[in-house]
Amino acid sequence: MGTAQPQMIYLKDYQAPEYLIDETHLTFELFEDHSLVHAQLVMRRNPARGAGLPPLVLDGQQLELLSVSLGDRELSAADYQLDDSHLTLQPTAQSFTVDTSVRIHPESNTALEGLYKSSGMFCTQCEAEGFRKITYYLDRPDVMSKFTTTVVAEQHRYPVLLSNGNPIASGPGEDGRHWATWEDPFMKPAYLFALVAGDLWCVEDSFTTMNQRDVALRIYVEPENIDKCQHAMNSLKKSMRWDEETYGREYDLDIFMIVAVNDFNMGAMENKGLNIFNSSAVLARAETATDAAHQRVEAIVAHEYFHNWSGNRVTCRDWFQLSLKEGFTVFRDAGFSSDMNSATVKRIQDVAYLRTHQFAEDAGPMAHAVRPESFIEISNFYTLTVYEKGSEVVGMIRTLVGAEGFRKGSDLYFERHDGQAVTCDDFVKAMEDANGVDLTQFKRWYSQAGTPRLAVSEAYDAAAKTYSLTFRQSCPDTPDKVEKRPFVIPVELGLLDSQGQGIALRLSGESAAQGTSRVISVTEAEQTFTFVDIAEQPLPSLLRGFSAPVKLSFPYNRDQLMFLMQHDSDGFNRWEAGQQLSVQVLQELIGQYQKGEALVMDARLVTALRSVLADDSLDQAMVAEMLSLPGEAYLTEISEVADVDAIHGAREFARRQLAEQLFEPLWARYQANREVSKVTAYVAESEHFARRALQNIALSYLMLSEQPAVLAATIEQFDSADNMTERLTALAVLVNSPFEAEKAQALAVFAENFKDNALVMDQWFSVQAGSGLPGALERVKALMQHPAFNLKNPNKVRALIGAFAGQNLINFHAADGSGYRFLADLVIQLNAFNPQIASRQLAPLTRWRKYDSARQALMKGELERIRASGELSSDVYEVVSKSLA
Repeated sequence: MGTAQPQMIYLKDYQAPEYLIDETHLTFELFEDHSLVHAQLVMRRNPARGAGLPPLVLDGQQLELLSVSLGDRELSAADYQLDDSHLTLQPTAQSFTVDTSVRIHPESNTALEGLYKSSGMFCTQCEAEGFRKITYYLDRPDVMSKFTTTVVAEQHRYPVLLSNGNPIASGPGEDGRHWATWEDPFMKPAYLFALVAGDLWCVEDSFTTMNQRDVALRIYVEPENIDKCQHAMNSLKKSMRWDEETYGREYDLDIFMIVAVNDFNMGAMENKGLNIFNSSAVLARAETATDAAHQRVEAIVAHEYFHNWSGNRVTCRDWFQLSLKEGFTVFRDAGFSSDMNSATVKRIQDVAYLRTHQFAEDAGPMAHAVRPESFIEISNFYTLTVYEKGSEVVGMIRTLVGAEGFRKGSDLYFERHDGQAVTCDDFVKAMEDANGVDLTQFKRWYSQAGTPRLAVSEAYDAAAKTYSLTFRQSCPDTPDKVEKRPFVIPVELGLLDSQGQGIALRLSGESAAQGTSRVISVTEAEQTFTFVDIAEQPLPSLLRGFSAPVKLSFPYNRDQLMFLMQHDSDGFNRWEAGQQLSVQVLQELIGQYQKGEALVMDARLVTALRSVLADDSLDQAMVAEMLSLPGEAYLTEISEVADVDAIHGAREFARRQLAEQLFEPLWARYQANREVSKVTAYVAESEHFARRALQNIALSYLMLSEQPAVLAATIEQFDSADNMTERLTALAVLVNSPFEAEKAQALAVFAENFKDNALVMDQWFSVQAGSGLPGALERVKALMQHPAFNLKNPNKVRALIGAFAGQNLINFHAADGSGYRFLADLVIQLNAFNPQIASRQLAPLTRWRKYDSARQALMKGELERIRASGELSSDVYEVVSKSLA
């Protein structure tokens, strides 16, 4: 941190490195009050940069330089230049070695970047630019090197010493210390470096690859967590097999390791051969982790493992290309999760999240392209745009070239660029070359920010038996001021006849129909597609599977939406029709609320959901998704000016109406599923997830009736459930109910039972912070004094502060601005010791333009107060300054 205004970094200024590092030899001497890092870099002039020997500028921050040598000569202070961020030397030959020794302080590293301590364990987080806090280096992703690492530490405190690659030697040292050496045979950038030293227990298994190589699999945890690793291990083995079968990718080292860490800014990190995970992303057991947590662990284990190829073997040339690895790998892990569970439900959940959160990001001050043109702090660009929208961009390529063509393209990409640091253009070029297509216009998805809008109109000519769809695309202005040119938008669609059957689709000029569902590409600002041989007025099913991340508008009436809910062959669009129907009904209620009228809900929503509940052929997870009303955050995102009170009031009214009018079928579904749960052992598989999902959403509706029988059922589920999914839902239902005595009793029992389990206590915090009942801010402030809360632990901040500010909209947006003041105070405090977490908590304040003038003024005032609070990290400065621009 400093007082100087941070500088903007631009993609257009990229230049290849002046020097390369062929080998990196590291020795770490770990002590309780400091650590010593000795580095030897085997370097050479980059031939791509021409002749001459320019100065060598190594990155380094918060390092105490003890010695530096160039070749065999130890340098004096007069032989180099040293400042807060760089060590500058003058090489005298094309090839040379640089040796440095530095002192660092992991024990006081609260930013959790570089080398730090968590629960007495040494660990690292080097992405994006943490390695420069470990030693002087060319800390950029296009400098790849072979690493050999030796770790030396006290054997009693740190019996386990780990780093990247394969173990090659170990032994005892002096004074009760010991050492271990690891060698990674694959070239990698510094951001993939990892080190762990601690008193850890290990769950071990093995995997035989498709070429009959045996790989040792190890998950390291603190001793008390050894019984929570089997689900992660199973997920890892499934991931390895799936990547072989789906992408032909085989693991390449002799050992693959995961380490669970309590203090971690992110979910997990794909360091080569040594993945370091936030403990919340690896520990899962029925009694302590929900179904959602089990699915999250499975997905994150897969994501980080898949990075071994899409990120490690082929990595990013520069950080502007971050989506090259993250978007592609999110796409890969989504495919894996779809195959392991319900593909339709997975797609529904992903799209709901994207439209609620990433679309809001696209509409806010931090909007940026999937491949941004500039940034101040790269940590601020680990965003939903890079990850989730980046995944959608990859998915659109697959839609355009087909599944077989996509596999050919990915094979060519990995073969062509193995061991290289490349760009998004290189990825697209492999897809083009493998399939003989031109994706030049498509690449605008990488360079243009914002969510495109796609307005569709129809025209039917009964005499000619033709049906036309006209598509008009546009994209709102975004802060980058880039002119928006037409995207390539793949639209998968079908046409339904009056009986709900799909119609064979033949475009004008085609010789034959191409099935009842097909993809068309909208490439112009306005474009019409005419289908022939259409015997009756059809009903279009548009954007099936959410084939492009756009805001689609078509003038469906409510009867048409009900028809699509019942008949559409595309599962996603059946859900989508229900969501559109719910939105129309809720927006009508919001208007009534704003006018002070009595609220009257359209009975067609009740009728539609009654039919869903009665349909035993539907996947229970699908029923649960269709029963879920659009959330307040989504209703806010689609509002021109969000009326927080009206949105909350209207949605709660709708929930109560549904609970009252659908009580009997909801109660029947709940009782049937609960009875199965009572006699069925917990299994972390999709069919069981589905049963519990429907059971629990039914209970959340039923409790709104406040009937004694429902209260008794909720207490029974809380007391006797054998899994956290059912117990936590029962707790949440009680916390959001008017039954104060039962609520207090349940909260006390839960806290007493799980007081020693940090991850479960995080859920206890979140349930209370997310409650929409009055008095939430006071509850949150009181919970900050609880012994289980620690502001320096990112998981605790997300569980309590994040849940309140990001999910509890009615209380966070209190008209007096108290929620805004609270968050601003926390950001100022967090900025001092963990800038990454501070900047990520800012998101709710950055969207101040979405609200009424009074709230706008209050939110903007808090942003200005943060800006004026003193020394800001570059992370917080960038978000605040862009929000106020």
